[in-house]
Amino acid sequence: MHYLVTGHTGFKGAWLTLMLTEQGHTVSGLSLDPAPGAVYERARLGEALRDDLRVDIRDAAATADAIRAIAPDVVLHLAAQPLVRESYRDPRTTWETNVMGTLHVLQAVQSTPSVQAQVIVTTDKVYKNVDQIWGYREGEPLGGVDPYSASKAAADLLTQSWIQSSGSAVPTGIARAGNVIGGGDVCPERLMVDLVAAFSAGEPVRLRYPDAVRPWQHVLDCLHGYLLLADALLDGRLAGEAFNFGPGTESFVRVGDIATSVAALWGRDATVELDEGPKVHEAGLLALDSRKAALALGWHDALRLPDALAWTVEWAQKVGAGTDPRTQTVAQVREYLELAGRPA
Repeated sequence: MHYLVTGHTGFKGAWLTLMLTEQGHTVSGLSLDPAPGAVYERARLGEALRDDLRVDIRDAAATADAIRAIAPDVVLHLAAQPLVRESYRDPRTTWETNVMGTLHVLQAVQSTPSVQAQVIVTTDKVYKNVDQIWGYREGEPLGGVDPYSASKAAADLLTQSWIQSSGSAVPTGIARAGNVIGGGDVCPERLMVDLVAAFSAGEPVRLRYPDAVRPWQHVLDCLHGYLLLADALLDGRLAGEAFNFGPGTESFVRVGDIATSVAALWGRDATVELDEGPKVHEAGLLALDSRKAALALGWHDALRLPDALAWTVEWAQKVGAGTDPRTQTVAQVREYLELAGRPA
């Protein structure tokens, strides 16, 4: 099976690429250049790809030409501007990438006869956050305050409209997931990235929102959900539906507690401090109810939170000590596939 991953040079996209190639699939990628030090570069993922294209999905013609030329069987659309604080600094690029970019991918797929299924990835932040203590279900209202959340909610609604109104014969599903952690992330202003960078440099980490509660999940658990949804679409099931892929309530943990746990795993006098600087609006508690994915797809996290934290620290420390990043990444992918029942 030939998969196209948009956003393959990003954190999730890079891990997804190796997850697919380790299962014997052919993979092509369409994305912008990777960020400096990204796992895509460090793990030499370009060697694993059939096609490795640099395309800005804001360019409709270039996106259509690339997808038609690649002629994939399955499209997994992850390309996005994924950062809340960056969306405040550059709202226009955020809206254009997340909304119009998604439209351009949908249009390109419609004109590519080879495509048998597509998964459009949005986020847990598509839900209108009213700080409820129970998880949001797939049918609850969408909305967003910050430009990132609002643009992803709009992309989700756009996809729903496309499914119902375009007449496209390509089975399409929507995947919603939240905070993920794992080795090799370099996106700024993410907690685990800040922790690893500070502890690697022997410096204290400074927390902006220590009392914020977030659901934490290893990136491979999230990606496993995307692939189960793609499998269902290929089997002729569940087209047109949205699915949450969020961890259970035992993974709803304060930012400060996560930082303390990672510091203990890291050792070597890793310390945590508070950042009293100015703050922008970020959502409070935002949890997903993922029972639909459990019942319809048989999906659940294979890694408990302590294991997810330990795997992330292990990746950073081993690679920092000289282990080849690709070797370490592949080793964790293979171990995860065995745990999840998707052996290579």
